Amino acid sequence: MISLLLLNGGVGARAKTAGPKQFVKINGVPILVYSLKEADEVEAITQIVVNYPEGHRDTVEQIVKDYAIATPVAYVEAGETRQESVARLLDEATNDVVMIHESARPLVSAADFRELAESTHANVGFMREISFTVAPVDPDSQRVTGSLERARLRNVQLPQKFAKADLRAGHQFALSSGRTYTEDATMCADAGIDVFFTEGDERNLKVTTPGDVNLATHLLRHEGQEDV
Repeated sequence: MISLLLLNGGVGARAKTAGPKQFVKINGVPILVYSLKEADEVEAITQIVVNYPEGHRDTVEQIVKDYAIATPVAYVEAGETRQESVARLLDEATNDVVMIHESARPLVSAADFRELAESTHANVGFMREISFTVAPVDPDSQRVTGSLERARLRNVQLPQKFAKADLRAGHQFALSSGRTYTEDATMCADAGIDVFFTEGDERNLKVTTPGDVNLATHLLRHEGQEDV
């Protein structure tokens, strides 16, 4: 059995929306709903722990009710950082296996969740090859400091699956080392925990900018998911 930790605490600053972007409607449906409905179809997911921006718990609870999410849902206020938000969600997980996803990735499918659930790896997530060149730099001096081998780099996607004990150990490592991470696979790897990846999907975009909202609207409409 798996607890899904659903990050949903953004306020929509980069998306330039009137409020939190997860409540913006794509094809008439709040962005948050797409992830909830897909997770709700996965038998292995027996708990959803979702966070919310300050002052928006009632909105999230109403969405869960309006779209008849059958999986038990727990609600947690978002933290100051993504790392803190995941830690808060983790504290409410009742299962020994957890998945992390974010409502800002509405093109996730039930098949994606099932693939991770069935993986023999305890800690595994979706990643994609990088199609462009990246370079390490010194942002203060604007100096290029070296090179990176693109074949050995991956674009981190969600969802990810972890043994709860391993993820907690990763967060304890981050706290003790004074480091802040923007995702959990690299955090756990830095903590000495084995983490694996499986091939992701280019459609699994994160809705961050107004252009992303338009693209997600187009993709969801043409994939027949608008009738969520």
